[in-house]
Formats: sequence, structure tokens, C-alpha cells
Amino acid sequence: MRILAIRGRNLASLSGEFAIDFTAEPLASAGLFAICGPTGAGKSTLLDALCLALYDRTPRVARVGGRDTVLPDVAGETIGAHDTRTLLRRGAAEGHAEVDFVGGDGQAYRARWSVRRARGKAGGKLQQTQMSLARLPGEEPVGGGLKTEVQAAIVERVGLTFEQFTRAVLLAQNEFFAFLKAGDDERAALLQALTGTGRFEAISRRAFERNKVEQEALRQLREQAAQHQPLDADTRAQCERQRRQQQDAVTALDERLRQYEAQLRWHADAADLARLEQQAIDRHRDAVAAHDAAAPRRARLADAHAAQPARALVAEIDRLAAQREAQRQELARAAEALAAAARAAQDAQAERQRAAAALEAARTPRPRWRRAWRRHANSMP
Repeated sequence: MRILAIRGRNLASLSGEFAIDFTAEPLASAGLFAICGPTGAGKSTLLDALCLALYDRTPRVARVGGRDTVLPDVAGETIGAHDTRTLLRRGAAEGHAEVDFVGGDGQAYRARWSVRRARGKAGGKLQQTQMSLARLPGEEPVGGGLKTEVQAAIVERVGLTFEQFTRAVLLAQNEFFAFLKAGDDERAALLQALTGTGRFEAISRRAFERNKVEQEALRQLREQAAQHQPLDADTRAQCERQRRQQQDAVTALDERLRQYEAQLRWHADAADLARLEQQAIDRHRDAVAAHDAAAPRRARLADAHAAQPARALVAEIDRLAAQREAQRQELARAAEALAAAARAAQDAQAERQRAAAALEAARTPRPRWRRAWRRHANSMP
């Protein structure tokens, strides 16, 4: 888990917006840096913002008073001393904390914690805190809509619970000071309390008890083994001879087994060869039958080969016949055209004769009309 940025607004001694970007200079290249400043400057508030965004808990709030201790709030309301909403700056209507971090899966996330007062007024009643987790850079929501689901998703990606985080990553300010000033025995006890090594003592005690039980079991086994005396030399020699005899018998049986397996393989191979032979016989019989059935086709093929020299003559005859048929059709078309032309010539001759007669008829009455016209013209004044 690697912290990328811490941001917040209106938390404890820090009013307004604040932000620390660990990916920007000068912090990006700083191997080690200190958070320092006078009392009330907001050093602890930065650590509060870190814990709020990730866990909705802070070491500072957890140490205030007892579990039943309450603190006064606006409009006569009270709030529990261990409630993280006490970190909202007095006089502010809302506040939040954000942490960008890289989780154990290598992905970047943004955890957000927020609180507000009713109606957005500084005198309004405190509302319940809200938490969210989003995957960066697109701020895709992670976890369910419930606060407990978001907290579980954050713990899964950070890889540490709040207690583990405060012991391994964030050492509370006053606990570290007490650690520096304590004596050797007290420092050891304080270190045990901070690091949670008490469970290792419990493991050590359980390991000691288990070792004690196993040592007792080993002692009993040794007593049982002492009750069984080893064989004398003659008996051991006889057992050894029997072992060798049995080993020789096993070797002989293995050899016979190999022989039987070889014979079994031979019979299997013989059966395979017999099957292949029968298949070859069947294929030969089928081939002979097919050859006999093809005899008529072979005869026709031989006749075709014998007639091969006359193929060109037959082709020429076919060509001339086709040419003669084409010429016959052309002659028939020409005869039809000639007859049509003769009919057209006769029609034209008849039409010519009719036109000549009409012309002659038109010329014959012209003098009579001309004389009549002249008389009519002379009679006009």
C-alpha cells in the first residue's frame, strides 16, 4: 500500500481546503520528510484525515475519555467523545477527508469520508458520516452502497485493519513520545502493546505445551521400543537367507511374467496380421469383381480408339452439313426477299399508272376553266 495524496476540508485545526500531493515535487523525490510545526498547526489533523478516509477512526479520538463520555454540540445537542464527527471544525457546516493510494493489487484508489450538518447550516444537527471508494483515474465506484461494504473493500485493498495500520504504518504521536521516555521494561511493554506482539507470547506458550506433549509421547515410544529386543545372530542369518530366497523367487516370477507378456504380444501381433491379411483378400476380391464388371466399358473404349482415325472425316462431314443447311436457309431468305421486292415493284407500277392518269385528267379541263375565268374577269368594272 502506497499513499499518493491526502486532502481534506474543515477538519479540527485546519479550516478550508488542504491537500498534500506525494506524487509532486518536492515530496515525490524526497526519501524521508517530517511533518512539523507548532502546536495547533494541524500535524495530527493530517494523520486524522488519513485514518478517517480509510477507516472512519483515528487514534486521537479513540483515546478521548471513556466509552460513555459525551461532548456538547450545537443547539444543546451532545455527541460521543469517540465519535469521529467531533473532528468537524467548529463553525463549519460540512467537512471531508480524501486519500489517494495504491492498493495491494497495484491499482490506484480514492477513499473519501465526509460529514455535514442539517440544511447545510453551521447550527444544524450533525448527520451520519458517509464513506466511498473509487478506482482511479475514472473514479469507478468500488464496493456496495453500504458503509460497511465500503470499509470492507478498503481493508481488502489496503491489506491492513485499523489496528494493524496504526501499529505498522501510523504510530500515534503521544505513544511514540511515551516510547522514547520510558524505561527498558516499560518500553518493552509499550512496544508489545504498540506492535501487538502479545499474540507471539501466546503462540510461544502453546508451542511449549505442544513440545511437552510430544516429548512425553516420544518417551513412551522409546519405552515401547526398549521392550522389543533385537534378534540373535543365527535367527537374523536365517531370516536373511529366507529374504534372499524370496527375492530370488520374485526375480524368477518377474522373468516368467516378462516371457508371458512377450508371448501375449506375439499372439496379439499375429491376430493383427491375420486381420490385415483378410482385409487384403477382401480388397483383392472386390478389385477383381470391379475389373470384370468394367469389361463392357473397356470394349466400348477399344471401339472408340479404333474409330479415332475417322473422327476428323466425321467432323468435316458435320461441318459441311451445317454449312449447307446455313446456305439453304440463306437462299430461302433471299427468295422471300425477292418475292417481296417483286410485289413492291408491281405495287409501285400500279401506283405510277394511277398517278399518270390523274395527272392527265388534271391537265385536260384546264382550258375551260381558264376561259371561264377570263370571261368573269372581263365582266368586272
